[in-house]
This record gives sequence, C-alpha cells and structure tokens, in this order.
Amino acid sequence: MAAFLASCQPTEEYKYESLYADLPFEMPRVEAPSFPDNEVNLSDFGAVGDGTQLCTEAFARAIDALSQKGGGRLTVPAGVWFTGPIVLKSNINLHVEKGAVILFSPDIDLYPLVETVFEGLDTRRCQSPISGRNLTNVAITGQGAIDGNGHFWRPLKRQKVTESQWKAATSRGGVYKRADYWFPYPGTLKGDTISNMNVPQNLKTEEEWQSIRPFLRPVMVSLIECKNVWLEGVIFQNSPAWNLHPLMCENVLIENVEVRNPSYAQNGDGLDLESCRNALIVNSTFDVGDDGICLKSGKDEDGRRRARPCENVIVDGCTVFKGHGGFVVGSEMSGGVRNISVSNCQFLGTDVGLRFKSKRGRGGVVENIWVRNVSMIDIATEPVTFNLYYGGKSAVEVLESGEVVPAEVPAMPVDETTPCFRNIHIEHLTCAGARRAMYFNGIPEMPIDGITLKHVRIRAREDAEFRYCKNVHQEDVEVQVVK
Repeated sequence: MAAFLASCQPTEEYKYESLYADLPFEMPRVEAPSFPDNEVNLSDFGAVGDGTQLCTEAFARAIDALSQKGGGRLTVPAGVWFTGPIVLKSNINLHVEKGAVILFSPDIDLYPLVETVFEGLDTRRCQSPISGRNLTNVAITGQGAIDGNGHFWRPLKRQKVTESQWKAATSRGGVYKRADYWFPYPGTLKGDTISNMNVPQNLKTEEEWQSIRPFLRPVMVSLIECKNVWLEGVIFQNSPAWNLHPLMCENVLIENVEVRNPSYAQNGDGLDLESCRNALIVNSTFDVGDDGICLKSGKDEDGRRRARPCENVIVDGCTVFKGHGGFVVGSEMSGGVRNISVSNCQFLGTDVGLRFKSKRGRGGVVENIWVRNVSMIDIATEPVTFNLYYGGKSAVEVLESGEVVPAEVPAMPVDETTPCFRNIHIEHLTCAGARRAMYFNGIPEMPIDGITLKHVRIRAREDAEFRYCKNVHQEDVEVQVVK
C-alpha cells in the first residue's frame, strides 16, 4: 500500500492538491484519464443533428471506429442528436461540444432489459441511455447537454406540479393509481403494485418481466466496475430514474458538471456514487427531484454479499438547490461508507442538508466522515438528520403525513443486519432557516456514536432532538429558535 501511495504522489501541477491538505485519511490523488490522440466526429458516421433522425447506429459505428484505433475523442458537434442507448468502450472520451444536445428517444422498445443494480439490489432494468461496464479510461466531457427525456418514463403526483403540467402529462394517455397519481403506461402501474422500493418481486418468467418493462426506468448514466472515470463540464438532465450512477468504480473524477431534474421527478437523484473507491466530486451543481449527492453501497443481503464499501471520497465546492437532501448517505449502505470529506458546499432550499438514513436489516458501517464549511438556507426540515427508521419517504413527506417515530422502541439483538453510524465530524456549519435544528433518531441496540458538532450556527423554528445517540460532543453550537 505504501508503494502504491508513493506512486500516486502529485506533481506540482496537480490542480486539487489543496483538497488533500490535512485530509484525515490516506487517499491517492484522483487524476483525469488520458486518451490517445485520435478524434472522430459523429456527423461523419451518418448522424444528422436535427432532433428527429435516430442516431443510435451512428453513435455505435463512431465508437467502434475509434475503439479500433485504440481510443480517443468522439466529438459530438452542435445540433440535437436524437438517439437510443449509447454503449461506451474503454479509452473513449464522449465529448459533447458547446451547442450540442444528446436527446434520448422516449421509445421504450429501444431499451432492452439488462442485468444491473438498482436501489442497491441485483435486478433487471431497461438499458441505460449511456452505459459502460468493465471499462478502463472512460469520459463524458464538454460544454453541451445530455437529456434523458425522463418525463416520458416517470409517474407523476398531482400535488407536486402545476395544473398545466398535470394536464400536459396526462393528455398522453396512461393510467391512474388514484385520481392524483398518474402512470404513463399500464405496465408502469403493474410494476408498481408488485415492487418493494422500485424493485419488482417474485418474477419468474421472461414474459412476466416484459409485462412490466415500462416500470423498469433506467438510470441515465450507468458505469459499472470501471476504472478511471471522468465526467466534466456537461449538463446532465431529465433522467428516467437516477441521473448519474457510478457503481463499483475506481478513480472517479466528477468536476464542473450541472445535474438537473424537475423538483417533482420521482427517484430523480442527481449523483449516486455506489461502492466506489477514490473519487472527487468538485465544483458541480445539482438541482433535482430527490437526493442531490448521495453515497451508497448496496442494500441488505445483496449489499453485504457484495461487501464493497464506498470509500475515499472528497466532495468540495458543490451547490445543491432543490432535492430531498444536499449531501446524503444511504439508505443503501450495507457494504459500508467510510473516509469521506465534504467541504465548502452550499445547500439552497433542500428538504434536508446533511442526510444520513438507514434502517434495521441493512447492516453496514458508516464511519469516518468529515464535514466542514457548509452553508444552508431555507431547509424544509433539518440541516442535519440521522434517521435509522427510513421507509422510503422524503423527510417532507414524513412531516406532512404526521408520521411519528416513537421516542422509545425495544432493542433488538445485534447481528450482521444492524446498521452502525459512528465517528462523524461536522464543523463550521451555518443554516439560516429550517423547521427543526437537528434530528438524531438512532436505534437502541446500536446508538449513533461519536458525533462532533463544532462551530455550528442554526436558526430554526424548533430546537434539536436527540434519540438513541451517545458521545455527541458539542463545541460552540448556537441554535436560535425563531417561532
């Protein structure tokens, strides 16, 4: 390990050296991958950027041609490039130039079912609009935009949208689960009725899987077991489910990206970094319909069997606007989350600022997390939340439902299914406006343990609440309760 770390020592030109100063854990420098000096242009492979002609085969031909040369840059010029799924290969930089939009077709028939992971479980989903598996050196860069046409996939709740938005969506047909809950296809509703947290249960035949295919919304960018991943500069928006999902990847650099989904987008997470090792997420913005920046490591038995923690991650200089949480851990954390640094971020109007969530049955250990220099305004619930009774609802939905977790619950035996949160340090946090200052709601058999709150300023309508936690050290913490 010492030799490996020595080999990763920075040169004088390393642009993020300041992020490693006084880092409280060892972590190699994360570098952008380099690519061969080859370039092809998408328009040379029969693609027409008029927003109507399907470019799926042109993307595939261009990637194959570049791969045969050993890799390089695939340039997507200005225009609207309408396409089905794009499958990346090693040593390919998909470069989306300024003025270019990659727009994915809403035709579900173009997205076959594939084996993948969603909500932390091994399952099947429709193929992602952009995907890559077992790759080395892969990038999506540029100043253009990538749009997943997700509104054609997602269900919609009437109370979350305007009347005109509701009419525009429901005029396409579809079916209703109830008067205020619309699904775009009968298969979407059927899948919902047999699923647990968006993952269908007890399907045995291909016919059964195909009958709910519209329900199996894909993440927009799926990169699985890839090494040297680089996302830079691009706008990623309107995803069918999660937006960016690096899974079991190593050496991941995400910088200067903009990730957008409508505030009403169900499962519209910005970034879900799952079971990844050595990652930088820097100078990026997230404005989404679910969690903004989220760390995961698999769910329950599937996650424990994988046993791949999400570890060695630096988040710096990021902004989260709307979303269920600004920086989030869980609830799928069964493989563990450790050695995380979050700094110099701002959360502007999120439901929660720092959101830690899990439940009995997960197992896994979340530990060694350092958060510093975080500013928040207009937080709908709490700037800091630990909820170990997570049931799939957002913090606002729990609040609006009147759901209350009992102050006292019986302890259960500790085993591999018991989640553990410990050694989490938060300092220089300022929140101007929240409902409740903080909410720590642990479990009696494994209390939240070893939390440091230092130089914290919070203005909220209610004071902080602490349940089933120990060794909570507070230094220079000021809560101003404003009714």
